[in-house]
Amino acid sequence: MQKENPLLMKSYDFALATVRLYKTIVASKREYVLSKQMLRSGTSIGANISEANGAISTADFSSKISIAYKESLEVKYWLALLKDSEYVTKDSANKLIAQADELSKIMFSILKTTKRTK
Repeated sequence: MQKENPLLMKSYDFALATVRLYKTIVASKREYVLSKQMLRSGTSIGANISEANGAISTADFSSKISIAYKESLEVKYWLALLKDSEYVTKDSANKLIAQADELSKIMFSILKTTKRTK
């Protein structure tokens, strides 16, 4: 993994935190549906950012970052739902929601910049 890419590193750390939370939910609450959705969207962010780094065009790059941005919005939905249905603590969910917000803001800024330079 590229250590010089802060967004990729942050998304990787977020994916790890998502995996850990998923494992906890499955082990302690035996909840599989909502947590799987959270896992998929939470790990998809970094995967799409990684793909964006290998993009062959600006349009390809923007497309992958856009998908990652949308996944960051989706994971916040699943985290809020898990929190409000009491499968995860407010503290755990809010911490990950804050991380997802940070990723969203960075990606939105990248998308605005990419659109301007296009």
